[in-house]
Amino acid sequence: MRSRIFVAALSLGLLTVTTSLQAADDFAYTTPIPEGILTPDVVDTSIGELTFTDGVPSRETAEKVYDFMDTARAADAFLKGMPVASLAALLEGAHSLGAEELHQVVLFDELMDARSLFLTANTSTIYVFPDLDLKRDGPTVVEVPDGLLGASNDASFRFVNNFAQAGRYLFLPPGYDGVVPEGYTVLRPETYRLWLFLRKTPKSKAPEDVEAAAASIRNDLKVYKLADAKNPPAMEWIAGSGKAFNTIHYNNAEFYHHLNEVVQYETLGLLTADVRGLLASIGIEKGKPFDPDNRMKRILEDGVAIANAQARSIVWYPRIHMNLSGVEVYPDTGSAWHMGYPERNVFFNGVDGATMNTDARVSFHYPYTGVTPAMAVPREGTGSDYGIAYLDTNKQPFDGGNTYVIKLPPDAPVANFWAVTIYDSQTRSMLQTDQKAAGIDSLQDGLRYNDDGSIDIYFSPESPLGYEKNWVQTIPGKSWFTILRMYSPLRAWIDQSWRPSDIQPAN
Repeated sequence: MRSRIFVAALSLGLLTVTTSLQAADDFAYTTPIPEGILTPDVVDTSIGELTFTDGVPSRETAEKVYDFMDTARAADAFLKGMPVASLAALLEGAHSLGAEELHQVVLFDELMDARSLFLTANTSTIYVFPDLDLKRDGPTVVEVPDGLLGASNDASFRFVNNFAQAGRYLFLPPGYDGVVPEGYTVLRPETYRLWLFLRKTPKSKAPEDVEAAAASIRNDLKVYKLADAKNPPAMEWIAGSGKAFNTIHYNNAEFYHHLNEVVQYETLGLLTADVRGLLASIGIEKGKPFDPDNRMKRILEDGVAIANAQARSIVWYPRIHMNLSGVEVYPDTGSAWHMGYPERNVFFNGVDGATMNTDARVSFHYPYTGVTPAMAVPREGTGSDYGIAYLDTNKQPFDGGNTYVIKLPPDAPVANFWAVTIYDSQTRSMLQTDQKAAGIDSLQDGLRYNDDGSIDIYFSPESPLGYEKNWVQTIPGKSWFTILRMYSPLRAWIDQSWRPSDIQPAN
């Protein structure tokens, strides 16, 4: 009875017995074959027509799919290798200024300005950027004084630790099994190289207050080898302020060569096994030369171009309805304000802590630097929090030839100060105009407030009459985006009862 029902079902087309690819003859072991496991002789795809002979691809098809496969892997390698390349570029930028040895540290003692190519930095706090090389120097000590806040990231731009309080921090090389002395906060990163980002906020932007804050860093921050603990060399401070230098990874095929340099230098802990395998599939493998042939060079150029477009699309137009709903600051209104860490998760591993959101990781690492929970989850009266606008209130990109305005309501909820900074959509660095700071902040004198205590800030090529102090300069023909920083945010920012307006086109 069952066999009759099965044959009847087949005759009704509920299951497919034969296709044009099957032989017409029946043999002793012939059985019905589901159509879904068969490959037609001709398949139309987005990469063109693919041809087969009874499931065997033609050589032309094999070449076509290998080109596609290598291009897709090159694109994925850009997206997954971006954190590594970004941190390496930060280190290279510091080295280009002369900060090559452990005791040589870049200090922005007169604040940063728009000359430096640095992903979404600010012009309101004093930055200092030690970098460690545990392969070269062995166990390394960092003495952090009071009032200097920041964190360390490893060579894959992963969070290692916060410098939440003054103390002596001892970084041990991967695999270190030597004696560990007492009296230190001990850290065991997975990579040799680390980038430390520290900052101190001056009382004001008055030169004497900026210098006082910088002097406290020079006097009290120490970085030295553990072997030199009894007599560490004098610190050498490399001035970064006013310097034109680059800290941003490339978006062309040179990216892969830079990535390879890091892979060759670092431990296997730099990358997960699957990402190491991905890079090996395009020729980047530890212990082996990276020497792409002409075909592969073309593939890499195509792959990086596609991946760069992917990254920019993720940043400017995140798919809120899919895996980036957590990027919205105000999801109840559909506002254009976004946050740097989707879902405020610096590990990008989803709500369950076990599902990597690769788009969230890209949305952070393409425009930003500095991974720490302290900048992801606002804490009342301390730290900082951010709102980022890549689009105006109409969800359109900003046009540097137009005029826009943002209104900050009265009584901005900050214990410290707020700042608005504008960035070049190409470099993701401060927009280079006639304005040194590429923005304004509440530490500045002469700001014009409205009668109710609110403040309007304008973005345009020329200053609106009477709002010269409230004006951020833009450039016709260039796009831009902006970040609102809230330093030591208070309850009204955290519970969102105080909200900035979206940025709107203005007459």
